[in-house]
Amino acid sequence: MTVTGPDTGERPAPLGLKAQIVRFVAIGAVAAGVDLGVYAGLLALGVWAPLAKAVSFILGTTTAYLLNRRFTFASSSGGAGRFLGFVVLYGSTFAVNVGVASLVLHLMDAPSVNPGPLAAFLSWFIAQGCATTINFVVMRTVIFRD
Repeated sequence: MTVTGPDTGERPAPLGLKAQIVRFVAIGAVAAGVDLGVYAGLLALGVWAPLAKAVSFILGTTTAYLLNRRFTFASSSGGAGRFLGFVVLYGSTFAVNVGVASLVLHLMDAPSVNPGPLAAFLSWFIAQGCATTINFVVMRTVIFRD
């Protein structure tokens, strides 16, 4: 990597695929913690569940964007276009996430209200895996491509 400092103005060399994946997963865990923590906290305060989920999703995805921009994809500049691309990506993957989770529950013949812990976990896990894969590929090849 290139040595950077306030006087050089140079950007660090991009990380390799393996390092990007490791950092992306670690940052994803932090962002998921923000999402889940805010969601649980707002629900505990009596906030309407859809509103609590919307707020927690926005805060979790903003956390993911800021950390991935800095630590995974070594981008010091963002710009409105890059952030707009991120918003479109996460809006799309939010729809994929909800759709896949619903599909998994349907395929398991589980109800969409109180599906049970196993069905709920499996639908969340499979949906999260699909969304995370899409997010990584698009962020690496489109949004943070140099």
